[in-house]
Amino acid sequence: MNHDIHSTRAPEPVGPYPHAKRAGGFVFLSGVGPRQRGSMVIPGVDPFDFETQCRACFENVRLVVADAGLPWTSVADVTIYLTNMQRDFATYNRIYAEYFAGTGNPNPTRTTLEIGALPTPIAVEVKAICWAG
Repeated sequence: MNHDIHSTRAPEPVGPYPHAKRAGGFVFLSGVGPRQRGSMVIPGVDPFDFETQCRACFENVRLVVADAGLPWTSVADVTIYLTNMQRDFATYNRIYAEYFAGTGNPNPTRTTLEIGALPTPIAVEVKAICWAG
């Protein structure tokens, strides 16, 4: 059985899609950026601060995972989209380790991709798959 998950705390999606979808034993999160719910302000965009954007993305992912009724340890796979791999990878890698080290969650599988642009003027977006057993 599939059903949509709509977080009341994560930023509103920028298009006609849910924050996540439960399908069988998995919850698939839509791509999550650093925006704040109810605001057009995007942390870390002006002035540019990649670390602020990256932390805001992971905090927003935490909100969607929690609003799906899952613990952070359920995150099984993460895909990261960066608009500038050379400039931002080291910072992202450090912050990623902070969010998963010591959480009881063995590091999820991970893919990091550089892309030309994201739908809003952000430098990072996070997509995740959770095991909902």
